[in-house]
Amino acid sequence: MDKIQIVGGTPLEGKIHIKGAKNACLPLMVAGLLTEEPLIFKNVPHLADIETMKELLHSLGAFAEQKDDVLTIQSNNITSLTAPYDIVSKMRASFLVLGPLLARFGKAKVSLPGGCAIGTRPVDLHLMALEQLGAKITIEGGYIHAEVDGRLKGSAFTFPKQTVGGTQNVMMAAVLTEGTTVLNNIALEPECTDLANCLVAMGAKISGIGTPQLVIEGVDRLHGAEHTVIGDRIEAATYAMAAGITRGHLDITGCPLEYLAAVVRALTEAGVEITEIPNGFSAEARHAVIIGTDVMTEVYPGFPTDAQAQFMALMSTAYGASLITETIFENRFMHVPELVRMGANITIHGTSSAIVRGTTHLSGADVMATDLRGSVAMVLAALAAKGTTTISRVYHLDRGYDELEKKLSSCGANIKRISEA
Repeated sequence: MDKIQIVGGTPLEGKIHIKGAKNACLPLMVAGLLTEEPLIFKNVPHLADIETMKELLHSLGAFAEQKDDVLTIQSNNITSLTAPYDIVSKMRASFLVLGPLLARFGKAKVSLPGGCAIGTRPVDLHLMALEQLGAKITIEGGYIHAEVDGRLKGSAFTFPKQTVGGTQNVMMAAVLTEGTTVLNNIALEPECTDLANCLVAMGAKISGIGTPQLVIEGVDRLHGAEHTVIGDRIEAATYAMAAGITRGHLDITGCPLEYLAAVVRALTEAGVEITEIPNGFSAEARHAVIIGTDVMTEVYPGFPTDAQAQFMALMSTAYGASLITETIFENRFMHVPELVRMGANITIHGTSSAIVRGTTHLSGADVMATDLRGSVAMVLAALAAKGTTTISRVYHLDRGYDELEKKLSSCGANIKRISEA
């Protein structure tokens, strides 16, 4: 199992280019199930999660192949309508095949994500909306069985709360319904907008893109298209925080600032200077005094939950204290014990808030990656720490960060991957 070793203490200086967003690529790949014709995606990163989604599409009979940053999907020979547990359990986004399979083929059998019972990070809102469109849904043996007589029928549905996966799943189902579907209180994340724009390029009729209400006029079929994936705002935020925690300077290209308003506000308040440049922005912290800054995670356009762990690492080196409140997901502080091993002063209150008291320095240590974003928080802390840090279980990193070691080392980081049998 691979490990990453980092000798900290070097301010990062240089330029990092952001590739396509993982959280945009995955639903876009699933959209390939909606048509027999090929979908061609550009600006696709090389990630473990992309490989997992390819594996799932292959299991259904679809063609999925990536060359460099171009990915081609074609679903003209679907042989199975079952998304098996052994694949869906690896990655929650696999559940998104439910809507497209149901809309195009009239039935689908999809494992509950991670084998979990509905409740934690629930999929019940997906199912409620699909039932409103006429689906008959049962749950048996850890699988969701969905079918419809004929085609799904357009209807109106208001999500009780915003859900990114629910919005994407139901949007993809609704484009092939009979009649018109109105979806209210949808998620506004850029990745949802990117999916909607791709569906329109495929022939879908969607209005209200970028607003809380989508009006989708169902069509009989969709066609192929070419689509360039939007830049990864979480990757961009991560590297901006890397500049801050190492008191360095990075030019970050490939992701527009408009996706990062809440992150920019937090970083600016903390003392990192963010300046727009062509095709991106710069993060300047060479002479900064990083100040403790409170953040609360919220749905877009609020501060993203996927940047919370990285910001906590930055706050561990700040002057003063900060309060970090997590409102999106539970169990999102699993990285805290590992940061504490490196000398961070963090106190968790309940399940949703943590007080971070900045320290003058972090120390290298052996730590363990806990999840995707928690693992990159370990990397940020290690970049700033005195001494050597060895991070194990870095397969989490490979799920969401393309060429992380190469990008960081090109900007002065002392980082290497250690492969073990």
